[in-house]
Amino acid sequence: MRTLSFVLVLVAVLPATAGTLELNGQFVQGGLIRGQTKPGAQVRFDGREIRVSPNGVFLIGFSRDAASLATLIVLCDDGSKEVRTLTIARRIYDIQRIDGLAPALVTPPQDVLTRIQRENGRISRARHRDTAEQLFESGWIWPAQGQISGVYGSQRILNGEPRQPHYGLDISAPAGSPVVAPADGIVTLAAREMYFSGGTLILDHGHGLTSAFLHLSRILVREGELVHRGEIIAEIGATGRATAAHLDWRINLFNARLDPALLVGPTGQ
Repeated sequence: MRTLSFVLVLVAVLPATAGTLELNGQFVQGGLIRGQTKPGAQVRFDGREIRVSPNGVFLIGFSRDAASLATLIVLCDDGSKEVRTLTIARRIYDIQRIDGLAPALVTPPQDVLTRIQRENGRISRARHRDTAEQLFESGWIWPAQGQISGVYGSQRILNGEPRQPHYGLDISAPAGSPVVAPADGIVTLAAREMYFSGGTLILDHGHGLTSAFLHLSRILVREGELVHRGEIIAEIGATGRATAAHLDWRINLFNARLDPALLVGPTGQ
């Protein structure tokens, strides 16, 4: 577990409305945007077709290192077209350099790499469901209460080798503390013990939006189960590669890794 900080630049909830298109969310790296357009419209974001609900709702997101500009195109069934250039605020992330570590602490041993690849495949499949449900419309709450001990986007460089950025939000709390569903969702992964993340749970909120909960001591729901916002789904632990009990909460929109804190506010205490 890590204690890190970050600086957020130009974060604001910025509604953007014009013609047939309304966008609400935070136009910043790690932000999630809820779009509303005419029913029957087609939406393309940076060249990729986006799922649009029958009522015209869609989601787009900006990854940790998203470019400053992105293009959104809406094609309505009446032949009209709207092109929007989106400006995405950049963030400054905390980077830590640590040298002199034993190689075994930097790179997993060869005999576990096959296991890691297999587990990563399960996680990827759970995160790439493109379902029509709009379970994200339930709204968002914090999944646990505790001290924020790690933030989105920070990164360590170990012995000169950049590690993957921290894509989650760490909430420190005693082992056994409850974890609740932050929004309605369907359980797509309930793994008791993974190499890196230990007890791992993933919820599908619809349209490719997923929550992941890592290092759990107990998982109280099963794959395929529908859970509701505020329902207890697991307990905090220190399983996998964790040094103390905490919840690592992550949000993905397909491959775009988003910042959970932007959905629920600055503090979970």
